[in-house]
Formats: sequence, C-alpha cells, structure tokens
Amino acid sequence: MSDWPRQSPVDVALRGACPRCGRGRLFSGLLTVTGRCSVCDLDLRGHDAGDGPAVFVILALGALMMILVFWVEFRFEPPWWMHALLWLPVTFGLAVWMLRVLKAWLIAQQFGHRSTALEE
Repeated sequence: MSDWPRQSPVDVALRGACPRCGRGRLFSGLLTVTGRCSVCDLDLRGHDAGDGPAVFVILALGALMMILVFWVEFRFEPPWWMHALLWLPVTFGLAVWMLRVLKAWLIAQQFGHRSTALEE
C-alpha cells in the first residue's frame, strides 16, 4: 500500500505534476516527460501517452480553429496577413497547452490504474 495520497488526474493534468506525489514536475521540457520525479523518485519512463493526445488535438483544435477563422473572415473581412498574425500564435499556443494537458491526464490515468508499470 502506498503512503502517497491519491492524486486527481484532472489536477495532475492541469498542473503538469507527478501522478504519485503531486509535487514533482511531470515534464522536463515543453512536451518531454521526465524520467523520474524529483520529489518522490517515481520512474516515469514506463508511462507513455502514445499518439492519442496528438490525434485528438489535430482533430479537435483543427475543427475549432477553422470555425473561428471562417467566423472572423465573414464577420470582419481582415486582410490575409491579419489572419496569419492572429491564428498562427493562437493555434500553436493552444496546441502545446492541449498536448501537455492530455499527455499528463493519460499518464495520470495509467498510473492510477497501474496499466504500464508497478509503483516502486
């Protein structure tokens, strides 16, 4: 039995925290999962989110962005360079944020259900 309190997968996902202790960082870079938690020493190498988050982000964010692009185009009729200036950073920022949240949530779910590795 673990001495660590169970962490909420949603809380872990939104904070990018370790799924066991909730205090360590899950990511060592922008989207790279760290090898071990710096607080509780949990080995995170066995936890993998796979391609699920990327596929979801491509489909969901792509649909949302196209709806917004068409709405702005037909409502305000801005020049093409304004679209590029507006949508490139918004799309990139939302894509990275969504990928981090979804990867962290899937890793927290894996940890909670012990589907990839046993707790040390």
